[in-house]
Amino acid sequence: MNRSFREGVLPVDKPVGPTSHDVVAVARRALGLRRVGHTGTLDPFASGLLLLCVGGATRLAEFLTGMDKTYEATALLGVATDSEDRDGEVVSRSEGWRLVGEAAVREALSALTGTILQVPPRFSAKKVGGVAAHRLARQGTEVELPPKEVVVHRLELVSFDAPEVRFRVRCSSGTYVRSLARDLGESLGVGAHLTTLRRTAVGRFSVDGALALDDLSREELVSAASLTPADALADFPRVVLDEAGARDVGHGRPVAAALPDGGPVAALVGRDLVAIGEVRGGQFLPRKVLVGRA
Repeated sequence: MNRSFREGVLPVDKPVGPTSHDVVAVARRALGLRRVGHTGTLDPFASGLLLLCVGGATRLAEFLTGMDKTYEATALLGVATDSEDRDGEVVSRSEGWRLVGEAAVREALSALTGTILQVPPRFSAKKVGGVAAHRLARQGTEVELPPKEVVVHRLELVSFDAPEVRFRVRCSSGTYVRSLARDLGESLGVGAHLTTLRRTAVGRFSVDGALALDDLSREELVSAASLTPADALADFPRVVLDEAGARDVGHGRPVAAALPDGGPVAALVGRDLVAIGEVRGGQFLPRKVLVGRA
């Protein structure tokens, strides 16, 4: 058991098989800590980067969850499933994929790029009347989810070896890659579902160098891979405080800030993250205080 690491963010490379909650459970045992959470679910059939927030850093989870995600994925043309991925039941088959060329695939991917309206999968955690859609779908209840606006910053073809389409996507948080595969198949008139999915980045953080599950019990590897709370939010605008400003923020009081209005903004004393908030009218307004100051 690794008891030396108490707080921060750990990048973990989730393998195919376990759920994101399983990874959290492994981390809790390996680190000897209860306060561990993740920042964006990966389905069991998916692999790749999962950012774990440990100790007091669990309060950062909402800010890391909202970062853009990058994936590498494979869609199989000609077969549609009810879950839009390989774990679902087949609902239609088509041999039409034999007539699909690479130019048509590229055109269909291009049409799915930018700000789009995406209908989430029936088998998802989206709530319908307070109940998760996947629970209703498994009960045989007809589920209709409203489309949601998402942003697909980049969607590029990696290779086309019919009927398989390998693609890379960078998208806003909340985008369903399996629904991109579904919509690709529908656009081509042949149906499709997602067969592989690997998350390669969350914001600026890459899966390269992320910890394997077995690494979580090795103190030297955890220490080398860990991010301090300030490091985890390094891309956020920041306000650097002196001790007097830190005391004010620690008590929830605003302080002067030479930044344009907006948020979230990180407030630091030296290299320590003390609060997250927003700037309004030349003042930093703390919304989440992480370190109280006497």
